[in-house]
Amino acid sequence: NSVDIWRIIHLLCIVWLSAGLGSIIPLIIRAWITNDVSTQMHCLVEAAQNETRILLPGAMATGISGFFWGIAAGHHFLRDGWLLAMTLLFIFCYLVCLPLLGVGLRRARTVSLVAAKEGKVTAELKELLDDRVPLVFGIILVLAMPLFVFFAVFKPF
Repeated sequence: NSVDIWRIIHLLCIVWLSAGLGSIIPLIIRAWITNDVSTQMHCLVEAAQNETRILLPGAMATGISGFFWGIAAGHHFLRDGWLLAMTLLFIFCYLVCLPLLGVGLRRARTVSLVAAKEGKVTAELKELLDDRVPLVFGIILVLAMPLFVFFAVFKPF
């Protein structure tokens, strides 16, 4: 049955997306709580790499597989309010949170590399760590995951 195949594919994509979040959020948190410039640099560089290698492809695959699963199952945006809510949440995460997280991580990576080369916390690194853009948008993405599950499982409206 095509619905079951798409459901399995979608669940695997959700695991991929979750692995992406799990591969960057602890690194971002560690970079923000440590005072060691070298550790900050390594954490931010690795988080930026994991964002492009794991998180973004997982997010794309989750959206595409969810779309095809919805079509195969016969769901409709106007008839199924929970699907519309979940789609809007996905669009917000994909078009707002992921790009801001990515830009923040790339900036953090560059600034931390400069600071590590100088061997000290630079003014720009201090400003970036006070700004917390990757931390905030990464946590928003993590908090959105239970909402996705809630909408998909309980179909509240």
